[in-house]
Order: sequence, then C-alpha cells, then structure tokens
Amino acid sequence: MNNLTPFLAAANSGTTLMPLDWLAIASYFSILLGVAWWVVRKGKDEATDYFLAGRNLSWWIIGASIFASNIGSEHIVGLAGSGAQQGVTMAHYELHAWCLLVLAWVFVPFYLRSMVFTMPEFLERRFSAPSRYVLSVVSLVTFVVTKIAVGIYAGGVVFATLLPEMHIGSINSFWIGSAAVIALTGLYTALGGMRAVAYNDAVQVTVLIGGSALLTFYGLHVLGGWGELRRICGSDMFNLWKPFIPQGMEGTWEPVKEPTRIAWYFNTAFPWVGMAICAPVIGLWYWCTDQYIVQRALGAPNEKIARQGSIFAAFLKLFPVYLFIIPGLICFALAKSGKVPGLAPVYDPATGHATQVAGQAAFPMMVKYMLPAGLRGIVVAGLLSALMGSLGGVFNACSTLFTVDLYQKWKPQASQHELVRMGRTSTLVLVLIAFLWIPVIQGAEGLYTYLQSVQGYLAPPVFVVFFFGVFWKRLNARGAFCAMIVGFVIGLFRMFVDTPVALKMFGYEDAAKTIAKGYPEHSFLWIVNNINFQYFSILITIVSAVVMVVVSYMTAQPNYDRIKNLSFGTKTVEDRQTTLHSWSWREVAASIFILVCILGAYLYFRG
Repeated sequence: MNNLTPFLAAANSGTTLMPLDWLAIASYFSILLGVAWWVVRKGKDEATDYFLAGRNLSWWIIGASIFASNIGSEHIVGLAGSGAQQGVTMAHYELHAWCLLVLAWVFVPFYLRSMVFTMPEFLERRFSAPSRYVLSVVSLVTFVVTKIAVGIYAGGVVFATLLPEMHIGSINSFWIGSAAVIALTGLYTALGGMRAVAYNDAVQVTVLIGGSALLTFYGLHVLGGWGELRRICGSDMFNLWKPFIPQGMEGTWEPVKEPTRIAWYFNTAFPWVGMAICAPVIGLWYWCTDQYIVQRALGAPNEKIARQGSIFAAFLKLFPVYLFIIPGLICFALAKSGKVPGLAPVYDPATGHATQVAGQAAFPMMVKYMLPAGLRGIVVAGLLSALMGSLGGVFNACSTLFTVDLYQKWKPQASQHELVRMGRTSTLVLVLIAFLWIPVIQGAEGLYTYLQSVQGYLAPPVFVVFFFGVFWKRLNARGAFCAMIVGFVIGLFRMFVDTPVALKMFGYEDAAKTIAKGYPEHSFLWIVNNINFQYFSILITIVSAVVMVVVSYMTAQPNYDRIKNLSFGTKTVEDRQTTLHSWSWREVAASIFILVCILGAYLYFRG
C-alpha cells in the first residue's frame, strides 16, 4: 500500500490554501523569476560562467548559497518528521557547522590554488585520473539516489499535504507536485547555471529562515511555551545521546523488534557511539569534499572570499535545529495534547509515539492547520524555496560533474557552447533516473534516516582519500584508487541488500522477493540488513583507511614535485605565508563564536 495514503486522507479534511496564500506565493515566485531573468541576461555562454558563475561570487552570496543548498527538501520535511518521531537525535547532523569551519580554514586554500572545477578534478591532481573517474561516477550515483530522488519525494509530500485535492486523472497530488518542483527548478537552473542558483539561493534564505521562524514561534505560542513543550515530549526527546544498549535489552542477544527494525544487537536507531564516530565522517565528507557544497566556494575570486563565505554558511547552519527539528517536536506535542485536532494523525495513542507516515508530513501539516491565510502562503513559499534551492544546487553539480569530468574527457575538442548544452541534457537524464528510485525512499524507515544511511554507505571512502590525502603526503594514487574501489563495493553491496526490504515495505512484495529471494532470520543477508547503518558506515571507513595505507606503503611513494601544494607536507613556504596573511581577526572571532554556540547546544540537549 502507498505509504502516503494515511496523511492524504487526513489532509483532504483540512484547510486548503486561500487566495491570500496564493498571492504571497505568486509574489515570491515573481521575484525569483525576475532574479533568474536578470542573471540569464548578465551571464555568458561559457563553461566557467555557467558552472562557477565566472569565479566572481561575493562572500555573502557563497554563504547563503551553501546554506540554501544544504537546507532543502530533506531538511524541511525530513528533519521535522525526525523531530516528531525521535526528538532532537538528528541535531547531531545539524550541529555540523564546525565542519564548514574545516572547509574554510583547511581545504579552501588547497581548492582555490588548484583552480579546479570539480572535486574529482582535485583528486586527479593529488592522485591519478582513475581516482577521478571513480569519484565522478559514484558522486553521480550519490546525487541521484539521495539529493535528486529525495528532493523529488519531499516536494511530492509537500504538495500531497497542502493540496490533496489536486488530481489529473489517476495521478494524485504527490506526483503532480514532484513534477512541478522539478520543472520550476530545472527551468532557472538550466538557463542560468551556477549564477542563477547562487543568486536565487540568496533570496530563498531570507524567506526560508523567516518563514520557519514564524512557524516555530507560532507553534510554541499555541502550545503554551517552551516549558510545556518539554513537559509533553519528555526528557528523552531532548536527549542527543541515545544509549548504546536499548532500554530493556541489556544482556540479551535478541534483535531489536519494531519500530526500530534497522537496529541489531547492541544499538538503537541512533546510538551515541555511531553519532560520535559516523556522523562526523559523513559531515566532513559532505561539507568539505562534496561537489554539491564545495562548488559554491569554488565560485569565489580568491581564498579569502571563499573562507568568509564558508564561515558565514557555518553561522547560518546554527539555525536548523531550532527552525526544523523543534517544529517537529512542537507538532508531536500539539498532536498529543489535542490542541490542534488536524494534527491528530501524527500521534499514535497505542504506542505513545509519533506515527511514521504522518511524522514525515509534520512540517507541512503544521503549516496547513495552524497558520492564518497570508502567513501560511509566506511559509509555503519558504518551503518551496528550500525544495527548489536544494534541487537547483544538485542539478548544477550533476551537470558540472558529468560535463567536466566525463564528457570533456571523451570529447576534448568540444566547444564552450557544446559543454553548456551537454550539462543541461545530462541533468534531465539523471532526473528521470531519480524518479524510478522514489519507491525505495517511500519504503524506507524515514526520509532523513534513509538519506543518512545511504550517505553513510557511500561517503566513507571519499572522506578517507581526501582527508588522508591532504594530511598524509606519503599516500599514493594506487592506495587511493584501491581504497575507493573496496569502500564503494562494500557500500553498494549494503545498499542492494537494503533495497528489496524497502520495496517490500512500500508494497512491492513480488519485486522484493524476486531480488532478494527472502532473507531468512539470522542468515548472512539478514544480519547485514539489520546491522545499524552507522556501525556499517564505521566498518567501511576503517576498511577503506586500512586499504589506502597498506597499498600505499607496499608501492612506490608519490612524486612530491607533482603534488606540490596539494597536501600539507608539500606546501611551499610562500603559499603558507600567503594564506596566513589573508586571515583577519574577525574571521577568527566569528569561528570561535560558532564553536561556542555548538558547545552550548550539546550541553543543553542532554535530556
């Protein structure tokens, strides 16, 4: 059965968007299209301008674009749903503003001096061309099964919740909304490239933060304040550090039963051990090496502007815990207290917890049932901003990866116009593939859990080769290549093991049986499927690191002249001094302030 059915039924009985809401939404999109049109007229039909905005972005545009691209569909829909179901556990991932400081102070100098377009291109300069090709292909796979597919799915959830009555024949509002989000985003991304994405992101950040803040404050007002929120939710939902051994399972070897199906033996869904080790690995991969994020910093004219933009993005990254996770807790508390009857599907009295399906729609359901006309339209505009900002960024990143790292290598004589055209075409193809992956997401444990698990399977080898490569000059091309191949094979194996289970949960039992032939309890594949994704991610990280170090030391050392300024051990004195002279006390003070805020959040959310 389609897992959207329960909240589609509930949504049909609620408030629909009023004329004043549509006016607010129309005004927002008029501004967005106006900015896109201005950018298109200003831009040039050249690869540097289309993919990196001519390397002329200002620091505040870079920071706003990084934030808007990150805070997209999976955050608005997924984080609020996670907050309703699991409390502040996912705040670990949202307190990764410190990872952006690592990008600003550690990686920006290497990236900007190398003048690369893409992360695989940097990997080729540090190691070899084969490493570049492997990372390009895997990055495209990651974009399709996480960012693009998740963005499409989340857009459909928003439309299904806010406009459930919309139908075209047998096609419901979920699929209509998914197609609409793609069409609107693809239009301005394909026409304007990176410059259109970055400038529209700057507009979207304002609407996104303002709209989400309004919903948070309005929800707390209706609920009765922060103290009432803590009382209804209980201390466990305000605890970042979940136990290593599930409550009631101490001393046993039995697998944990529903609703934490993915937990096995010594773990809960998000144990503190996994959060302390796996979450930083995923965070550092995402913020410091992922094309989707780093491409904004590559659009800076120099490393000082790129560093300032990254620090500004780190400051903005402090807000999601309070703008997206807390509304999920508010939604759960309102549903449990009965103060907003329309939110009743979110709470299951039999278990005392949030329902999985309705929890995914926590944010749009709050928008629908709580906010007055006009204000509701502003928040919906912010919600659509996030969806489009996230997808716009990944569309541009995909086209850059495919065109620069693959197509240009196949056809080195291609003209600038042909490269831009191929970038637009490749985006369309990848979007169509992502559509086919949506049923797997619908059958997963939860949108944000799905996202973090897939990233946990694919990120470790990339994290290892980038961080070890920058900090350890002795590691060579063969070590990096072998580490990526071994790590990606293990990660893809786990993904393929999980996929039939997700399809079965969504309703494709026959397809699941055909692929998996069933997983007998306690069999090898059953164990693999039931090991917590964070522990499996740690395993991939360790294996990748060991392979990279062992193979590198079993083979010849790299040519240090060829990798000059591509690792700390090969940096020249002149480049060190140039970087140091570009620092300012304001950048240092801002970084310290961000770290203090993160520490304060960890100290507060202890249950």
